Amino acid sequence: MSKTANPQRQLDTLFREAVALQQNGAYAEAEDVYREILKLRPKHFDAIQLLGALALQSGRLEEGIELLKKAVAINGMQAPVHSNLAFAYNALRRFKEGLASANRALALQAGFVDALNNRGNALAGLDAPADALASFEHALKLRPEFAQAWSNRACVLRDLGRAADALASCDQAIALQPTYAEAWSNRANALSDLNRPQEAQDSYQRALEFAPAFADAWNNLGLTLVDLNQHEQALQSYARALALSPASAEAHWNESLCLLQLGRLEEGWPKYEWRWKRDRIQAGQRVFEQPLWLGDFPIDGKTILLHAEQGLGDTLQFCRYAALVAGLGAKVILEVPSELVRLLGHLVGVTQLIEQGQPLPPFDCHCPLLSLPLAFGTELASIPAHTPYLFADTQTAQHWAERIADDAIEDTASRDLKVGLVWAGGNRPHVAELRKNDARRSITLDALRPILDTPQVRFYSLQKGPAAQQLAQRPELAQRLVDYTEELADFADTAALVANLDLVITVDTAVAHLAGALGKPVWILNRFDTCWRWMLEREDSPWYPSARLFRQPSLGDWDSAIESARAALAARADSAFAWIG
Repeated sequence: MSKTANPQRQLDTLFREAVALQQNGAYAEAEDVYREILKLRPKHFDAIQLLGALALQSGRLEEGIELLKKAVAINGMQAPVHSNLAFAYNALRRFKEGLASANRALALQAGFVDALNNRGNALAGLDAPADALASFEHALKLRPEFAQAWSNRACVLRDLGRAADALASCDQAIALQPTYAEAWSNRANALSDLNRPQEAQDSYQRALEFAPAFADAWNNLGLTLVDLNQHEQALQSYARALALSPASAEAHWNESLCLLQLGRLEEGWPKYEWRWKRDRIQAGQRVFEQPLWLGDFPIDGKTILLHAEQGLGDTLQFCRYAALVAGLGAKVILEVPSELVRLLGHLVGVTQLIEQGQPLPPFDCHCPLLSLPLAFGTELASIPAHTPYLFADTQTAQHWAERIADDAIEDTASRDLKVGLVWAGGNRPHVAELRKNDARRSITLDALRPILDTPQVRFYSLQKGPAAQQLAQRPELAQRLVDYTEELADFADTAALVANLDLVITVDTAVAHLAGALGKPVWILNRFDTCWRWMLEREDSPWYPSARLFRQPSLGDWDSAIESARAALAARADSAFAWIG
């Protein structure tokens, strides 16, 4: 009897010792004792699952998952083990597995708040923010003092575009746990969404007081410093993030954007390649058997596939490199979205144009369009800025010339300056980062009222998408614009109309690149936290000689930018009218 009891007593004593060590924060010592237990009894359930939890606490996620799976194989009826698995899967961004584990925990123990919290995080990772919110709120109904759930709730409220509610949720978390660094960082994120960068900076700094090694907070602080026009300090913040987390794709990416904004192109292009490691862009990376070309081997006599990525404006800006690639002796195949096929049909340097989604012909190597500046070592002085490099179809342009002339005669406006207007970019609400950029770069038709009041100007709407509906909502402004947009099927049609205008005034959207590539005078109403391609503190663009920038003097100050453009337009219209007269 004693022979069987003594080993059990020894195991019980060791287990109590290990638990006490773990509770007192002596994790390494606790881990040693758990492993000693497992030498004596390899299938000791509690030792395995607690050792797994310790591995998670130490950041050894893969090891923790394997241990917890072993525990589940011994006893799959313990909800905390499944919930811990959900936590680990979520941390590795394996959200489907995280959701499955959280749901299993809840099936075993309904109302298990830790599992509800982990389920919410999995749903958030799977881009189901409304369902995630419901899960967090269920947890908080059961445990209102659950600070982590308040903080996580804030993240999905931001995803749902409810930044003010997210801020309030973070404040709840902080009231419960004043030194909760992640809640302070999430609070700063919400303040950034609300265009309150100084307050955001203060909250990031509070987060970093409590957790100096919080790499994400250093990275996001960098973004806010950009909003405050403190770019050198932003670079220092990204450097701190990268010192802590050298493989952080977001920090490398943000550093690249800052370097490009500063005109430090030769430093920025290599960093820009980190875009392919970002969660949002990685899924769109093209994988071919043929090698990626980044200017690192000769392509004379080879066939290269250049493929579009990101937005239509990016394609319009960087398709100019096709001629340079052809100049190296390569046969160029260019793959682009359907909206651009007709417009790019005669692009210099392109041997074959392919619509995205269609079968590809044979090729020897490939390059994404936005990697071409890196391949050519583009610096400010070597930007291929010769325009026009895109051209409107002659016959279609003539059609619009006649149409505009006929309409102008009817309205006795034949001598007026002809100006195209775009007031909003695309709307991508499903991606928080893009939603924020879209909101900051766009304005309303109503905001253009001062420009629309300029005499001796005839305005033409070039606005497509949901924002075009504002014409119907503002009939008193709509009467100041000629709207042919229903007849514009693609960018070739838009180019033909633009070719007949004297000037295009637009926010930062694809039409800005179209007008610039056509060599048409284009005035860009630009947000303060400018896209990297427009750089900083300059009214011109090294990419488009015909472009002029009207920048916000501070974050969100559209009135000043619009007033500057109005004054310039009035002067141009007066000059043109006087010259004609």
